[in-house]
Amino acid sequence: MAKLNILEFPDPRLKTVAKPVESFDAELKKLVEDMTETMYSANGIGLAATQVNVHKRLLVLDISEEREQLGVYINPQILSESGEQNCEEGCLSVPGVYASVKRAENVTVKAQDMGGNFFEEQLEGLHAVCIQHEMDHLIGRLFVDYLSPLRRNMVRKKLEKQRKVAAQEAEEHLIL
Repeated sequence: MAKLNILEFPDPRLKTVAKPVESFDAELKKLVEDMTETMYSANGIGLAATQVNVHKRLLVLDISEEREQLGVYINPQILSESGEQNCEEGCLSVPGVYASVKRAENVTVKAQDMGGNFFEEQLEGLHAVCIQHEMDHLIGRLFVDYLSPLRRNMVRKKLEKQRKVAAQEAEEHLIL
């Protein structure tokens, strides 16, 4: 397995609409393994292929505290949704930023597994929020897109500043 590089906002590749997965082969299995390792090592609960610059309709998630309930959703689609909840969301592609986003409280999802077999799940609460968040990535949407333009610009500036400070610190360590 290999840890993959996670794209960060405002990288334009995050706006790419993912294409359906058509081949359920060893390459797909390797991608799922690498995405899972990447998600777990970044301490995330979900990761869409778009976030690792692979533009296929694939996501992994695991909201369990023990990190033992991995869900793999290939070509996911929401069949129905109900209720409403506001949840404080964060994102591996927007590190250190959190904002309240309105989502459906319950969703029914249809997807394919690693063998290409279709399945349906009814998800609620955090699980429902997570899959909606990750599915947004597959259509080129980030949770910051739900924010006002002013707040989104503040997020962009905050991340630019964080990157600049990190680059300066790395440079200082190289000099020593």
